[in-house]
Amino acid sequence: MQTTGYTTLTRQSGLMREMQSIANNIANSSTIGYRREGLIFSEYIFDVDGPGGSLSMAEANVRNTDFSQAPLTQTKGTFDFAIEGEGFFLLNTPQGQRLTRAGSFTPDAAGNLVSPDGYQLLDAGGAPVFAPPDAASLAVSADGTISADGRPLTQIGVYLPADPKAMTHVAGTLFDPGGATQPVLDSSILQGFVEQSNVEPVTEISRMIEVQHAYELGQKFLEREDERIRDVIRTLGSSS
Repeated sequence: MQTTGYTTLTRQSGLMREMQSIANNIANSSTIGYRREGLIFSEYIFDVDGPGGSLSMAEANVRNTDFSQAPLTQTKGTFDFAIEGEGFFLLNTPQGQRLTRAGSFTPDAAGNLVSPDGYQLLDAGGAPVFAPPDAASLAVSADGTISADGRPLTQIGVYLPADPKAMTHVAGTLFDPGGATQPVLDSSILQGFVEQSNVEPVTEISRMIEVQHAYELGQKFLEREDERIRDVIRTLGSSS
């Protein structure tokens, strides 16, 4: 196979991964706190023997996450919180601390607020956020301070990774900070709201059509290249 064939194969592989990323985005377009993902194509050039002297490969192995603010929806839920601005809620999981923008919590049997997966929400000091079960009212101010019956209890923490490049997507709406975290002081927390997914389905469907079209063009090229090589082999075989 000629170098153009290898180049097309690597590009086809990247387009397949991008199609999977788009499908995952569409599937999570209504998931609270989900962040849209994409892929970054990179070109690698290798020295080879023969005409041209080089081989170009296009790979798409690097994921890019869109952390832009998503629309907020009012739920009026006492334990539904949304962050307006930068930062994430910090959760305590068996695999370590995780960051998320999904702010729907419930009190567990001990009164600690937990995510739908049962992970404890941590406060500004790194301790579990406790909500007294016998409190008649519970309010959260913009800086995250929780008050029960008018008495301040603790402050919900909002964090960013100390090294943004070290943060990785783990699963669903969870991110591994990849090391230390640092508090965010200029964001606001809204009680009774949740942040939706920042996926725009119409945009994703448009991308899906473009990627599918590019993949089909690459497939047709590979089929023509395969037929050309077969013709060369048949010609050489008949003349020998």
